[in-house]
Amino acid sequence: MFKLIVGLGNPGTKHEKDRHNAGFWLLDEIARLHQGNWQDDPKFFGQIAKIKLGAEDAYLLKPSTFMNRSGQAVAALCRFHKINPDSMLIVHDELDLKPGVARLKWAGGLGGHNGLKDISAHLNTNDYWRLRLGIGHPRDSEEGKRNLDVADYVLKKPRLEEQIDIDRAMSCFLKVMPLIAKKDMSTATMELHSNT
Repeated sequence: MFKLIVGLGNPGTKHEKDRHNAGFWLLDEIARLHQGNWQDDPKFFGQIAKIKLGAEDAYLLKPSTFMNRSGQAVAALCRFHKINPDSMLIVHDELDLKPGVARLKWAGGLGGHNGLKDISAHLNTNDYWRLRLGIGHPRDSEEGKRNLDVADYVLKKPRLEEQIDIDRAMSCFLKVMPLIAKKDMSTATMELHSNT
């Protein structure tokens, strides 16, 4: 099904616990569960791991270009390995979903997400799968009521209870990965959405 799974985030230890790095967190779990070994690959502007998804080979990619330039890494890998956008899943943080909610989505709008905007610009299409990991919106949190700056919010560590909810949503996605490997996206989507 997916020949490429991309996690969005910002590189470096300074950002590794930021809400904006939820995509990286999930890819690290996928790599761990599927015995994928991360390697820096400058020609793809990121870290790459190769795994088996069912019987098929799939690549995992964590761009090292910072969020707003994620498309550079995605386009380079897609071109080199001749991967069509419709065989790709982009995993990203989502302000409009509460922590603990995860949603699979095919194509559509970009919801103001700069990482998705750059990927779509590089690929000239919005037609690819996304996994939206809810991180909540600052307007719904105590810290947000004091400071509604979205950029500040996404570049901060989640509160403990939020992190627990995000981790639970990621676990729910990992449980439906065997269905995705069998190309049963409708059942995978239904199970994920009913459990998160």
